[in-house]
Amino acid sequence: MASPMSASKFLDILRDEGVTVVEVGNWRTHNRNHKGPWGPVHGVMIHHTVTSGTANTVRIVRDGYAGLPGPLCHGMIAKNGTVHLVGYGRANHAGNGDDDVLRAVIAEKALPPDNEANTDGNRHFYGFECENLGNGTDPWPTAQLEAIERVSAAICRQHNWGAPSVIGHLEWQPGKVDPRGFSMKSMRARIHDRLK
Repeated sequence: MASPMSASKFLDILRDEGVTVVEVGNWRTHNRNHKGPWGPVHGVMIHHTVTSGTANTVRIVRDGYAGLPGPLCHGMIAKNGTVHLVGYGRANHAGNGDDDVLRAVIAEKALPPDNEANTDGNRHFYGFECENLGNGTDPWPTAQLEAIERVSAAICRQHNWGAPSVIGHLEWQPGKVDPRGFSMKSMRARIHDRLK
């Protein structure tokens, strides 16, 4: 069980990990905390956006859209590896997912199939949206994959978590496919190596 770090600490650990960060507007206080608690936090969740164009994508994940207000994540990882911080606190990224998956993340054990949507993930996960069409053919540039690795490792290091604390949306919520185009198993291996 971990309390979320402060926004300033979050920014510091990302920069210390070598992440290029852009602060977007009032990101430190832009959140959905009035809809419920944020924390305890247990892991990091990775998504793809199904959008193209960095400026457009930043706007969408910051502001949201009809029926799903922003922020839709804490940071948006662009194709060039830059991380745009758009919110901090509770964010509309994870939705309801499987309590068995959450227990496995907490225990850092192998993930069971996600076959329920009975637990509030927005409360328990840091979320990163990644600029990608999500069609399985849109490329994932080296810089972008490295940024996913770095942000995940930075958060894991801060909370004393291992790579099993990083999951994809597809491993949390039935019917989700993101991130599509690389495997979370391979990403966790990269994060593991970085944490050594």
